[in-house]
Amino acid sequence: MSAPGSFDAVLFDCDGVLVDSESITNGVLRSMLHELGWPISQADCFRLFVGRALSDETAIITARTGFVVTDDWLLEFRRRRNEALAAALQPIPGAVAAVHEINTSTAGRIACASGADLGKVELQLRKVGLDEVFAGKMFSGMDQPHSKPAPDVYLAAAAFLGIDPARAAVVEDTVPGVTAGVAAGATVFGFCPPDSPAHHPPEALQAAGATHIFTSMAQLPALVGSPRPAGSHNLR
Repeated sequence: MSAPGSFDAVLFDCDGVLVDSESITNGVLRSMLHELGWPISQADCFRLFVGRALSDETAIITARTGFVVTDDWLLEFRRRRNEALAAALQPIPGAVAAVHEINTSTAGRIACASGADLGKVELQLRKVGLDEVFAGKMFSGMDQPHSKPAPDVYLAAAAFLGIDPARAAVVEDTVPGVTAGVAAGATVFGFCPPDSPAHHPPEALQAAGATHIFTSMAQLPALVGSPRPAGSHNLR
């Protein structure tokens, strides 16, 4: 874990951190699970699938529906998901401004490290106007040996930037993502906007190892510039 104020880079998750995509993506997934005969609730769909690669969670779908998930089914999910994202995706409030400020303050040492497929990451960042600032610095856990909660995607992003991952700040909003950042050796900032069913609660993020919890993206540039010591890190 890096000492306060000594971060060499800031590594961002994508879904739920930069873009408000989880409700859209989970809405598509929930509809397709209903079609398979699983009347899963919104809350359970968030709980079971947010923060994880769907391709890694097919066993639970089979267990609940009897349907053996195929590559064609996953491709159809991605097609329907991408269509919905292209139509309705919005940035997380304050995220675009925060990224640009941090990009300037770090001299471009930022990256987006997502558990999602790279096509989705590129689509989403293009949709909200962040594709240029992250150009060449988008990483997918699905292109690594293991996706989140394994640290591989954060280690890959840090290696590309030429920094020690222990000197990186990671920005995450889910338990698997926080777990990945901690396993990489980074200092993890847990984003937890109030009253959001798509974000994991602050207690869960802290239990997974997030040392700083914040509720608004407007807080992030100052927070990663001068992190607070343990015991004074909850910003509400």
